[in-house]
Amino acid sequence: MSQPNHTQHATTAESVGLLRTVMHLLHRQQLKSSLQLQQLPFFRNELLAGVQTGLTVLFALVAVQLSPWPQMVGFAGLGSLIALFGRFESRSGRNRMLLQAAAIQTGSVLLMSSAKWVGLPQPALLLLLACLCGLYLFIAVTGRYGPPGPLIFVFAAGSCIGGDVTQQVIVERTVATGAAALLGWLICVATTFLRQTPGPDTNFPEPPPVPALSHRLIASMRTIISTALAMFIVHYGFDVHYPAWAGMGALAVTQGAYLHISMNRAMQRMVGTTIGAMMAWAVLQFELDIWGLIAVIALFQIITEIVIGKNYALGQMFVAPMALLMTHLAAPWIPSAAMVPERVLDTVIGACIGMAVAVVLSSMDERRYLHKLRQPANEHQL
Repeated sequence: MSQPNHTQHATTAESVGLLRTVMHLLHRQQLKSSLQLQQLPFFRNELLAGVQTGLTVLFALVAVQLSPWPQMVGFAGLGSLIALFGRFESRSGRNRMLLQAAAIQTGSVLLMSSAKWVGLPQPALLLLLACLCGLYLFIAVTGRYGPPGPLIFVFAAGSCIGGDVTQQVIVERTVATGAAALLGWLICVATTFLRQTPGPDTNFPEPPPVPALSHRLIASMRTIISTALAMFIVHYGFDVHYPAWAGMGALAVTQGAYLHISMNRAMQRMVGTTIGAMMAWAVLQFELDIWGLIAVIALFQIITEIVIGKNYALGQMFVAPMALLMTHLAAPWIPSAAMVPERVLDTVIGACIGMAVAVVLSSMDERRYLHKLRQPANEHQL
């Protein structure tokens, strides 16, 4: 008789722990922390990374647009994004990280384009993309890549799911992405003298320690589950054109190191993306030519790096329109009128699913940490 009672007590305690975790995440203190603006004592490198990426976008897109393959201009933009990595690394460390990111970004385009070409059905493509989300998270955490983390790799892979793909298209996409990534590396190397390098007088953020292998594998599995759920739901439930956005929304949440950070990311991404999507809609109403779109994309990229360190939602206000305009160039088969509402819908669904999976599959240690973090607020209420 005692054993069933003990089991029932343990199950009840577990359910209360989950409920308490949800209440902590819905506390007004959580909302307050998501609205806070951070100071940027290391603003110089943030701004330089934005300018380096903006210049790469500008030069790469102009070069491809003037080439015999102007239809690859969007993939050149994807390759340009590798210049965002390693802003606080040493000179040799950043050069190595940028080359690694260039290889991953180019490989993402090659792999997903090839998978589409060999005729993988849509469910298999979405499942492959979900597995890549988990893999890229593992690589980014293990390599201590820092921002923007695995998101740009998933952005590149997700851009290859749609459209008609031939062997020639695979080669063109891969070359455009790789060439732009190499250009970004060269621009960063040429302007490295402008960076503030790590030293005793700098106040650079310390890279987070690499978690234990078991923790990284668990985080990757959570990511695979949440991104797969998000993409399958939006694709088969709402028939969207670009389900990768939902996967990216879930990934952005599940890559948070702690539950309260994941919740902040969820709220900030939903609000920032909604505002940014409306900004993209406004830009599209002007029906700019390719040169105008290139200039706007480069400008949004620079502004993103100026504000994203202060608050993730502010960054999303400019990341979202930049990503939408880049998708408009890379995936012309998606109707421009459908992109804006779909981006908002996908982001909201993806963020909510990512947060739900993060909570349901959270460990007791993660819940206890959140409870300890909220304890002063609870005592103040009492």
